[in-house]
Amino acid sequence: MLSVIFDLDGTLVDSEPNYYESGRRTLERHGVPDFTWEQHAAFIGIGTRETLEVLRERHAIEAPVDQLLAEQNAAYLELARGRTSAYPQMRTFVERLHAEGIPMAVASGSSPEAIEAVLAGTGLDALLPTTVSAEEVARGKPAPDVFLEAARRLGAHPADCVVVEDAAPGALAAHAAGMGCVAVPYAAATADDPAFATAGLLFRSGHREFTAEIAYDWLSEHRAA
Repeated sequence: MLSVIFDLDGTLVDSEPNYYESGRRTLERHGVPDFTWEQHAAFIGIGTRETLEVLRERHAIEAPVDQLLAEQNAAYLELARGRTSAYPQMRTFVERLHAEGIPMAVASGSSPEAIEAVLAGTGLDALLPTTVSAEEVARGKPAPDVFLEAARRLGAHPADCVVVEDAAPGALAAHAAGMGCVAVPYAAATADDPAFATAGLLFRSGHREFTAEIAYDWLSEHRAA
């Protein structure tokens, strides 16, 4: 049976503004006052820990990564509980798959606590009870670990899974896992990234173009092939 694995941030929910703000606050606390959205955007699709490891070295921050991660997660959770919304067409897509009994999971670079808070806050937790955080596996995206673990928890063979992703590292991870991919670029300007060339279905304009109907019809054809 076909299984569908969703990325969370930027795919199911528009949480990147919250991640930017929580990261900006954390870096400012440690002597980096001018972290911009453009700098943040370069890390979209990369796990929070991996992002902080790079930024810590780049800015010569003395605090250990675990401390930075705890601070950013706390700031993010505060923001996420009050102002995270699911993309309407993605919610419709998830609801349709759930109604048909198609196994689904969330595989994200976010912390387990952040995943739980966002899904609960948007009401998607009842539809997507199987979740995997990159903090639970050896390597984050673009390595395939988080998607392979999601497939394992669903009891699915990787070849029978389709990933829904918004970022190039996630598309690379899906390909490395041997899974199909529906790509909905968070930043439309990245649609020409070679990573998206392996996607079976690409919505070049991102969420402005994505519809549950088109995605469902493609999945149905993929399942029948």
